[in-house]
Amino acid sequence: MAHKVDVHVGKCIRQRRWLKGMTQQGLADLVGIKFQQIQKYETGANRVSASRLWDIADALDVQVSFFFEGLKSAEDEAAQEDATVPTDLMGDKEAMDLVRSYYAIPENQRRRLFELARVLSDVA
Repeated sequence: MAHKVDVHVGKCIRQRRWLKGMTQQGLADLVGIKFQQIQKYETGANRVSASRLWDIADALDVQVSFFFEGLKSAEDEAAQEDATVPTDLMGDKEAMDLVRSYYAIPENQRRRLFELARVLSDVA
């Protein structure tokens, strides 16, 4: 069974790759490996070595620490179960597509859309 840290790092790789609009093949080409290895990293089936994580971070324009942000202890995870927002929201492809589309909107329109969403969520 995959270690929770390996799964978390893999989800962060997938999340960042989706946000950049990059394919697994594109990331693999930048890092110099086969896309199947990227698939294994993203699912947590294979651990990412420190040097490979460094190369992936460089290819995705993030710091290595990005892949460990949001990693929670067992107590934090138990507390999160009571929250209304799903813990793996950013692991959902539809949510990532929505975020990418949101940031593609011009800033002034994006702010207005954000305010509309806040008003609608307060009503619900």
